[in-house]
This record gives sequence, structure tokens and C-alpha cells, in this order.
Amino acid sequence: MKAVLSRKYGKNETCGSLFVLFGFELMYSCKTIELPWNNNQHNYSCVPEGSYNVVKYDSPNKGMVFLLENVLNREGILIHSGNYVSGNHIDSKGCILPGSFFEDINGDGMIDICESRKTMDMLLKVLPDKFELIII
Repeated sequence: MKAVLSRKYGKNETCGSLFVLFGFELMYSCKTIELPWNNNQHNYSCVPEGSYNVVKYDSPNKGMVFLLENVLNREGILIHSGNYVSGNHIDSKGCILPGSFFEDINGDGMIDICESRKTMDMLLKVLPDKFELIII
């Protein structure tokens, strides 16, 4: 099983579509939101495009999440629930936040992601303990 994250880069955020594949069969899909691309700067950028090994991880702060391994010049990059990557409240310092759809939840004019906890719970059920993530 592998997952493919296709991105659209914006000034304030990076929006994506995540596809979970078993062979050529689509098992699940959802949306994602990340920080904008800022040359892979720690805490200010989404991770570079590429292929990553991902493992289920029990985070002390976030519970069960997914950890991306071997991210160039970065560590602790997770897939975890959250809604905001811009504005006054930010839920990511470079991590990938899954959800069902995009909407300006808090009315600040910035794109946010909705139903993140529900989507994360589904990803934890659908994805195995180890898989490959390809970010394009």
C-alpha cells in the first residue's frame, strides 16, 4: 500500500489531495493542508516533494499519528489532525494536516481544513503501520 499527495502551492498555505492506493485501486482519499513552501525552513515550510517511508507513531502530545522518516534537514514531521496553517492560530510547524474539505473556519480570510479529527481517525484505520508516501 502507498499514498500519493498531490499539492497546489499557495502564498499562505499548501493544499493537497491525498490518495491511498492498494496497487491501482483507490482505497481512500482526502484533502490536506500544510504550510506554504519556504525552501524547507524548519517550522516555516512544508516538506520537499519526494518519497518518504511513513510509520504509525504514538506521539506524546498528539496521540496516534504518522511519522515521515528521513525528511531532508528536518525531523518530527507528522501527519496529524489540525485545522490551521496561517493566521493567529497555527496547528502545524511543517506537518501535514488531513481533512475532508477546505473552508475559512474562523473568518480570517485564510483557507483552513475541516473534519480533521474524523479524517485522521479514518487514515489510522485504512493505512498500515508502515507505508510509502509520495509527495508531488
